Amino acid sequence: MSGSLNPTALARLLGEWNRGAAPAYRELADVVRLLVLDGRVPLDMALPSERALAETLGVSRTTVTAAYSSLREQGFLSSRQGSRGRTCIPRRMPAGSSGPGGATDLISPNALAGAPGLAPPPGLLDLAYASLPASGEVVHRAFAAALTELPALLPGFGYDAIGIAPLREAIAARYSDAGVPTTADQILVTSGAQHALNIVLRTLAGRQDKVLVDHPTYPHALDAIRASGCRPVPVALPHGHGWDVDGMEGAMMQQRPKMAYVVPDFHNPTGRMMSDPQRRRLVQAAAAAGTVLVVDETLRELNLDGVATAPVAAFSPAVVTIGSLSKSHWAGLRTGWIRAGGSLIQRFAAARTTMDLGGPVVEQLAAAHLVRSLAEPLPARLEALRGNRAALLELIGGILPDWQPERPDGGLSIWCRLPAPISTALTVIGPDVGVRLAAGPRFGVGGAFEHYLRVPFTLPPAQLETAVLAIRSAQDRLDAAPQLRRSLRHTPAVAIA
Repeated sequence: MSGSLNPTALARLLGEWNRGAAPAYRELADVVRLLVLDGRVPLDMALPSERALAETLGVSRTTVTAAYSSLREQGFLSSRQGSRGRTCIPRRMPAGSSGPGGATDLISPNALAGAPGLAPPPGLLDLAYASLPASGEVVHRAFAAALTELPALLPGFGYDAIGIAPLREAIAARYSDAGVPTTADQILVTSGAQHALNIVLRTLAGRQDKVLVDHPTYPHALDAIRASGCRPVPVALPHGHGWDVDGMEGAMMQQRPKMAYVVPDFHNPTGRMMSDPQRRRLVQAAAAAGTVLVVDETLRELNLDGVATAPVAAFSPAVVTIGSLSKSHWAGLRTGWIRAGGSLIQRFAAARTTMDLGGPVVEQLAAAHLVRSLAEPLPARLEALRGNRAALLELIGGILPDWQPERPDGGLSIWCRLPAPISTALTVIGPDVGVRLAAGPRFGVGGAFEHYLRVPFTLPPAQLETAVLAIRSAQDRLDAAPQLRRSLRHTPAVAIA
């Protein structure tokens, strides 16, 4: 991908880059470098001119010139000094070097392999993603059945902004069976939950509108909120359990957010389950404030402890619900949905046509089979996840005894409090010891959660043991070099799911 990045866009990606922990040019170079490794600044992208970026950031041109020069020396900019540099990845980098460049000198070839779009080396365990492999035979069988049904749809155009009827009917039946009467015209099929959220944001919220979020929350939801021009309003989850519904009520009445986005079912990243009384209060608070409540139920089926709750939509017809097969069956299906009132679904469909004209038909036919027999792969998957969760909690207790893990009710990951603000530092050097991580600040606003790390239990116990030992090695390395910890603390985290 080639193109150019304007200075305003780059400044937004940089965030609060100038922390004063090192010379300004070095901090600027470090953050740009990791934005490239993270994939948030694509390869072969022309960076802003030195003069334009200096004016936008409010720094001297000398600072930007020195930063660009440092990036060229490291192999992250391809052009000569004075021209528009294009981003690239160096062919060779010093492994484990600890020269004067601070964090910049500590990226090894393994660290590069942790960047999106680059193949990881053999043995690199990826804990940045909380996702499962496909539920094999079940998914295969659904696609085989879909291919036999495809000929009946071939005479049509193939464009359907709402989704094919069999899938919408199957999803509606699932909600009705769960105590939320639903018809097919209350369902819009999407290409995953992220696509669904983007449609909802485009329809319901405008630039500078406020969107309330629980804090921490799903990082790609924060990305979507910011990309739409909206402003996230975070309300912190209390330490250890539950939601601060009083705080959410107060924020709604004072801030009057246009939307509230919450993950009440095995919350990502904490794994918590919101109680029915809290759900009812949240619905009532949103109605009183004129806030549209958007509920992400992507993880609802991963109920490891059999916690019984009603869907949030059972408490109000005004709730907008997002669902997906990505976590329960396979992310490669790229099948999600929105449940809402019929008139609102029509508005979502109209907004969707500005983004795409419909999803792939074969995938939707297969998804209809999976939704109709949703429980088939779950018992075995949940049993395996329970074993993984128990193993990971035991490993953390034995190998990382100064960590404080929060035992999740369900979902795919454990939210851990660290003994020091080292989350990003662990993430940056993790590939050097064989593990790719998701730093706590990616789950928050304003650099929060340096004391936290999300650790998925999606790998089998033997691989989890290898991963936890690798994290122990990374922590020991930081404990032995406090200056390394300080230099890495404010660098961006890698992309995650």
